[in-house]
Amino acid sequence: MPELTFEALLEKGEPLVLDGGLATQLESQGHSLDSPLWSAELLIHRPDEIVQAHRAFLEAGADCLISASYQLSRAGLRSTGADERCFPQLLEDSVLLAMRARDEFVAGGATRGFLPLVAASVGPYGAALADGSEYTGAYGVEDEVLHEFHSERLEVLDRSGADVLACETIPSRQEAEVLEKLLRGKSTPSWVSFSCRDSLHLCDGSPLRSVAEMFEGHPQVLAIGVNCTAPRFVSGLIDELRTAVPTKRIVVYPNSGEEFNALRRSWEGSSDPQDCASAARTWRSRGAQLVGGCCRMGPDHIRALNAARS
Repeated sequence: MPELTFEALLEKGEPLVLDGGLATQLESQGHSLDSPLWSAELLIHRPDEIVQAHRAFLEAGADCLISASYQLSRAGLRSTGADERCFPQLLEDSVLLAMRARDEFVAGGATRGFLPLVAASVGPYGAALADGSEYTGAYGVEDEVLHEFHSERLEVLDRSGADVLACETIPSRQEAEVLEKLLRGKSTPSWVSFSCRDSLHLCDGSPLRSVAEMFEGHPQVLAIGVNCTAPRFVSGLIDELRTAVPTKRIVVYPNSGEEFNALRRSWEGSSDPQDCASAARTWRSRGAQLVGGCCRMGPDHIRALNAARS
């Protein structure tokens, strides 16, 4: 099976299917993810379960796996009593586990026409705080804090062998500006995807168009997009991105569209995989090349997205 780079696959112009919500699949496998480390908790205690979850998405048709490093941080490790000195190794492990899942999948005789990609997840500062601020961007910290937070993890993941760095769920202009500078020094190509509160704005209220424009000439950022955002906003956001970054590929992987009712402590709304497949056809027609899922999007959703690209 040929091993094509992320850049080469983008240049081919064929639609790519990303995986879905890793935490969603891990919960379906029977795991509680109440830890401040979220799915990264299993990097320490149940790594084989992460491999199993990755395999489920590959078998559903995903062309790209996103590693379990989204919420991994030194502060999170300290809060659980783990030794923070293992932080760099756990980052590397997250990528190696995705590679292991890919290798097992291919060894089993599965074929894609190319080797599935592994993206190293770089979650936002707010994810490490585990206080919901990744959905507001209201961190209340100076740029230096964000620079320090992202610098080490990017350095480690840049050396990990991942095919692409996935800077995802970025909610604010401030964090985007910090990442724009840090990514210029990396050898691994990247994508940057934002979390948005409507069809025009990031979660902090910044216009998506003006924030995305910062990356138009960026040598390492090959794709720009949105994730962990309600599906109803995605078409409008794609239109904004096509105007802001005409030379970049567009990546979208929204959540299921369900909303959490805190009073009832349950998810409400539709999560029908076929609804997602229909929406994906629209997103591709508007210019998205990479399409996948985020929270509450499991293998059935990815299977539907895969079927919808033909």
